[in-house]
Amino acid sequence: MTKATEPAVIVNPWQDLRRFTSARIALGRTGVSLPTGVQLDFQLAHARARDAVHQSLDAEALTKTLRESIPLSSCMSLSSAAETRNIYLQRPDFGRRLSPASRQSLEALTPLQRGHPATETDLSQRLYDIAFVIADGLSALAIEQNAAPFLKALLEQLKVENWSIAPFTIVRQGRVAIGDEIGELLGAKVVVVLVGERPGLSSPDSMGLYLTWGPRVGLTDDSRNCISNIRPAGLPYPDAAYKLHYLLSETFKRSLSGVRLKDETAVDCTSRLEQRNFLLAKR
Repeated sequence: MTKATEPAVIVNPWQDLRRFTSARIALGRTGVSLPTGVQLDFQLAHARARDAVHQSLDAEALTKTLRESIPLSSCMSLSSAAETRNIYLQRPDFGRRLSPASRQSLEALTPLQRGHPATETDLSQRLYDIAFVIADGLSALAIEQNAAPFLKALLEQLKVENWSIAPFTIVRQGRVAIGDEIGELLGAKVVVVLVGERPGLSSPDSMGLYLTWGPRVGLTDDSRNCISNIRPAGLPYPDAAYKLHYLLSETFKRSLSGVRLKDETAVDCTSRLEQRNFLLAKR
């Protein structure tokens, strides 16, 4: 039993460290239980994560936002083979392939590619250098909040490269591997998939991206490079754009991606992070 002279909530002595992280550390206690306020915060975060998983992507609103943010010549709305959100969550394989109607739309868009499939090592017949695929994944919220500002930061860096960019595509109920089919049908040498990540209890709005050289159906995850946790409270847009620009440059230089291509921007990023991360501060 708690003594009358003791406070109701026993404060954890490491509580000051919470100002450096959104992780649930040093929460304190009431008896042998969590304080009521902390418990309510946990339940709220869990509810937000569940909402993010089940939220539908508003493709029309996202297209409008993209048109207002970046020079967007063309943007197509597509859907995966998963007809509903419940099917999408229960059948991951459906989320990796296009619906028949969406596949026909892309085939009609790029008739020059039909009958001239590029091999893994010879991509010279492909029309575009880069295809951007925006998929809801497991958090439409992440895509709606982060896709446009990230692409704006990225395209600022890409405009001096003179790379040809395929029409943008927005995919409902889409997973990462659906970019392989889209990139192949569009005739792109590289596909970059922006996708909503599985929500964490403090990050329902986290966006990831995956880069793949020579996209085609049947590739596995070892063919991809990933940049994760892109959001204002995670990896800032300029830093994520810097990393992707580096990987794109090295991909075209070496004609590969995935486990054979390493992100070597860590040194530069570390020097930039030292200015705002106390754990990396110089002594």
